[in-house]
Amino acid sequence: MPGPFEEVVRAHGATVLRVCRAVVGPHDAQDAWAETFLAALRAWPTLEPGTNVEAWLVTIARRRSIDVWRATRRRAVPVGDLPDAPASDRHRDLDLWGALATLPDKQRHAVTLHHLAGLPYVEVAAELGGSVEAARRAAADGVAALRRTAPRWWHDEQDGDRAALPQTGDRS
Repeated sequence: MPGPFEEVVRAHGATVLRVCRAVVGPHDAQDAWAETFLAALRAWPTLEPGTNVEAWLVTIARRRSIDVWRATRRRAVPVGDLPDAPASDRHRDLDLWGALATLPDKQRHAVTLHHLAGLPYVEVAAELGGSVEAARRAAADGVAALRRTAPRWWHDEQDGDRAALPQTGDRS
């Protein structure tokens, strides 16, 4: 049996939260995070020795986040009075989570698993069910799409610290 589960939560909790936020957004990420660790805790006693715990948790987080996302789509959302006209796009502040939500599923998951969760492309490919080259391409296409569709967000990041996403030619 592996060591104490509390150490796993401390060591990998932030990574799991990043994956959850990337899949479901910041509002439902805490629910997905909790679901992830509940499922992991149930399976913890039977975990095989030598298992890559971080990759195992990221896989659970991705799947639980998708479950949470599906559940929230089925719920009715009450709204107040609707505005007469949509808000102006020039005042819209795009954030990373909103930009990620615009990507196709494969690209969003490739960017999330590699750039946010830090998994190597071999593990991303295994999770997505394709080749390493396809995983690299999906991540590169996702990053390129983020740069095209969220130029205001991207330029803000460039002006401050280094950008959250690597250059497209980065092969790490």
